[in-house]
Amino acid sequence: MKLKNVKINQLSQKNAEVIADTWKYEDPYSFYNMTEDPEDYEELINAQGRGKNYYQVLSDNELIGYFCLFESGDELEIGLGLKPSLTGKGLGDQFFQIILDYINQNFKVKQINLAVAEFNKRAHKLYLNHGFKDIELYDQATNGDVYPFIKMSKTLN
Repeated sequence: MKLKNVKINQLSQKNAEVIADTWKYEDPYSFYNMTEDPEDYEELINAQGRGKNYYQVLSDNELIGYFCLFESGDELEIGLGLKPSLTGKGLGDQFFQIILDYINQNFKVKQINLAVAEFNKRAHKLYLNHGFKDIELYDQATNGDVYPFIKMSKTLN
């Protein structure tokens, strides 16, 4: 499967609610369901909480994913999610490259940072394949407990 006619724009309220309320991942990835973390859920469904930081990715006018960007000086923090029914089908590489291309075309930053849950070997491998390096392992309070996360970073030219 190849993503076609891809469009990126601000995340609409309707699509924010679809992601927050209906996107359900299989275990162990259910960790990423928005309903698992009340703070993340509130930020996503609240237009003011999202601000201009959340984007939707459409392929043939169908919502396939989203990402959020938080700029700080010459660095950008990124978070992202692919529609649950599309995960594990080899689309992650193309999806992530589309996001990286968008960043390169629209932001003047020197470094991109992200965090991935340590158990998520699939995503960790994807980020390594796109030139991200492991920076540190740390514990993050989320989803009602504390989990190990890997901070990753990529320096841009």
